Amino acid sequence: MAGGRHPIDHKDHRLRKDFSRSTLVRLLGDWAPVPAPDVRQDFAQRLSQWVGVADAITLHAAHQATGRAPARRPVAAPAATARHLHALLQRVRTDLAAAVSAKAAMPAPNPRDRHAPPVPEPADETDAGFTPHRQRYLELQRQMALRVEALRGQVRHALSQASPALAQLAAFDAVLEQMLGAREQGLMGTVPLVLERRFEALRAAGSTDEPAAGRQPGGWLHRFEQDLQATLLAELEQRLQPVTGLIEALDNQLETQG
Repeated sequence: MAGGRHPIDHKDHRLRKDFSRSTLVRLLGDWAPVPAPDVRQDFAQRLSQWVGVADAITLHAAHQATGRAPARRPVAAPAATARHLHALLQRVRTDLAAAVSAKAAMPAPNPRDRHAPPVPEPADETDAGFTPHRQRYLELQRQMALRVEALRGQVRHALSQASPALAQLAAFDAVLEQMLGAREQGLMGTVPLVLERRFEALRAAGSTDEPAAGRQPGGWLHRFEQDLQATLLAELEQRLQPVTGLIEALDNQLETQG
């Protein structure tokens, strides 16, 4: 593609660069029970080393194959495609962020309803330990994985119709997703373990407080709930990075053509 970086090279650059500066990596590193810089480096290295020697050979072969793919005439207007994809991305991000921010507790009772059932004591949440938080995190992870996977497929299909170069990028991304998906799932599965350690550390630090005080702003449980939400939002952005990279490649092509 004249006048700029090839879309596949652009995506490979983002893949390496964004892992090391990820908000998710920073949060997990800050909460791990060893010096934070070491943990951040270890986690970032694990992310960047998703592509091993055998996988690199597969990627190289996929890159070469897509480079030899026959040119096809675009069947979609790139500008209209870009607007549509940005709207899809924003909708998924907004929906999932709303799910993350939704209060897990029961809604407040209506004071006009004389027969409303009693609301459970808040202490139950504390007594249950980390279990309800783990369940909530895993369910939200499941929702994120499903929505982002579907979105990524939609974006790839749209790019495959936009231009020959973007069709190559879409094919390359399909290889990446298939090759790295299981590793991503394994790494994301470790996030609740770090959060559990964070929960136990905060609870131990606030063990002398009254149970109700822990739920107040500044209390240990309130702090943990904020950390949980921040981690989920950071994970959401991490999962959306490949989709964002695909759409940026389309934006870059439009800028070059303009």
